[in-house]
Amino acid sequence: MNQAHSHTPHHGAQHDHHREHDAGGQAEILDLDAEVLAEHIASITAWLPLESAPRRIVDLGCGTGAGTFALLERFPDAHVTAVDTSAGHLHLLREKARARGVEGRVRTVQADLDTDHWPDLGTPDLVWASASMHHMADPDRALRSVRELLAPGGLFAVVELAGFPRFLPAHAPENRPGLEERVHAATDAFHAEHVPHRGADWGPMLTAAGFTVEDKRILTVDIEGERSEAVGRYAHGGLQRIRDVAAPALGPEDLAALDELLDTDSPNSLLRREDLAVRTERTVWAARRAGGPL
Repeated sequence: MNQAHSHTPHHGAQHDHHREHDAGGQAEILDLDAEVLAEHIASITAWLPLESAPRRIVDLGCGTGAGTFALLERFPDAHVTAVDTSAGHLHLLREKARARGVEGRVRTVQADLDTDHWPDLGTPDLVWASASMHHMADPDRALRSVRELLAPGGLFAVVELAGFPRFLPAHAPENRPGLEERVHAATDAFHAEHVPHRGADWGPMLTAAGFTVEDKRILTVDIEGERSEAVGRYAHGGLQRIRDVAAPALGPEDLAALDELLDTDSPNSLLRREDLAVRTERTVWAARRAGGPL
């Protein structure tokens, strides 16, 4: 389910705290995330507690369009306004919309949602925010802005993740078992400083902003790597993007083992492993603005 951090900001986060990485690389990770987790994103859109199909949808922090296209497919009569701070991501989203023949159902808006005044996004029946709310500088203000944006009775779907997926088994790699967990532990201080709302419980914050939380779902993701070669590219791209942040806290043996996994010419490269999986959890809150059913 945006897009990077040790969880690459899935589906278009508002900030890229790893500016040493190229935007194209981030877009590739967002696309891989969408490809690998497509079934799970679709299951969330099908689960939403809607009494009728929304016609006007806003996708906040849309990235390269994983949520946008899942919503367009789920709701064939809907139009989506896709909002992101990255012009590059929005360009890719528009190219995909044209390729899929749905460009007439998508409007893109480049905007920084950390500002006091949001652009005109219409009056949507549904607002979707996947892995983007925790990047807001002032989440409480952003939640109030979403509530003001929604039509009375409209639904706000917040999809969040605890962290970037794990890919390797615990005993891997053979020369440094448990390396992946140590890599993520090495980035904890960075995330605590730059992404303090990652893993937050959004229920109380949604209630405080004037929403009624109607339902909550925890989605466990466990995808075996042999189902798709994209899993190997997803693992490689994700760990590559956090390597520099983790490096100062890793011992030399761990760093050497990580670099071997990331070396595409190595026989031990992630791209050549057959024991990868995608293991993560996502939590979804469905919150309604008072004013009657959608």
